[in-house]
Amino acid sequence: MTTAKDIMHAGAQWIPAHETLDRAAQLMRQLDVGALPIADSRERLCGILTDRDIVVGCVALGHDPAQVTAGDMAQGTPRWIDSDSDVDEVLQEMEVHQIRRLPVIENKRLIGMISEADLAQHLSDEQLAAWMERVYARG
Repeated sequence: MTTAKDIMHAGAQWIPAHETLDRAAQLMRQLDVGALPIADSRERLCGILTDRDIVVGCVALGHDPAQVTAGDMAQGTPRWIDSDSDVDEVLQEMEVHQIRRLPVIENKRLIGMISEADLAQHLSDEQLAAWMERVYARG
């Protein structure tokens, strides 16, 4: 059985909710990623911040990214998957919730992230095509 842990990109990092968006952008550049899980004061997942969120939800609205925090941008219920979950559960979670990145949690700790690129590397062409059709056909 292929698990979430088998296909994830290891070494994902949190951005604390109190950190500003300019710091989040710097961290994204440093890590070469387009999204960061947001952690509350107890290091529990409270959202996901994307580079698009920073641009569209802050900069394009004329807000100062040095004054807006990652926590200010956290919306809705964050989705995640347990590291031992089967890859079919990963695909279903991403499909049902129309998400492109999924944090992987083990023992209540962030251990990795699954993105579309990770799926492309680990799924068969048929699995990937079927998943993409279901996700993108809903748009």
